[in-house]
Amino acid sequence: MKLNNFVIATSLVLGMVSFANAAGVNTTTPTPTPTPPTDQGHGTVSFTGDIVASPCSIDPTTLDQTVSLGQISATQLADGGASRPANFQIKLENCNVKSLTDGDVTETFTGAAGVDGRLGISGTASGASIALTDGAGNLIKLGTATAPQKIQNGNNSLEFAAYLKGDDATGGIVPGEFNSIADFTLSYQ
Repeated sequence: MKLNNFVIATSLVLGMVSFANAAGVNTTTPTPTPTPPTDQGHGTVSFTGDIVASPCSIDPTTLDQTVSLGQISATQLADGGASRPANFQIKLENCNVKSLTDGDVTETFTGAAGVDGRLGISGTASGASIALTDGAGNLIKLGTATAPQKIQNGNNSLEFAAYLKGDDATGGIVPGEFNSIADFTLSYQ
């Protein structure tokens, strides 16, 4: 009889353990729910652009750019003097010249009019204007197309330079800060 009681008691204990395991009783410490991170900064990203009917795309790094002409001595600009040229490029990407008659592109720069077709300046400085040149050093007159430049399939770089030139004005050169904006338009042939 003792043996029967022992077997029954053992069966009951084993049954309870099996039932507890089957019920998913967890005897370990529960994992805490993670706390959401605090806001340590946020912002917005805006995307803009244009789809154009053109044989080339303009590299976005040269679409809107700033060319520094530096600090220029007023005496350097006196009597029509000029600063050192600063080079810049307009880069064309993924060109497909098959549809072009000549495979050329011209550029027309526009902006505030200065002296002799140069780009005018604004700010506290006066008595000078910005001269633009093409890659061959030819002066570019505002509102007038440049000489045609050959382009090829793929990527191309159009070379330019800008420098500040004294206007030979009777008021002379007035030192101060200056700025100017030139827009460019491409025309493919």
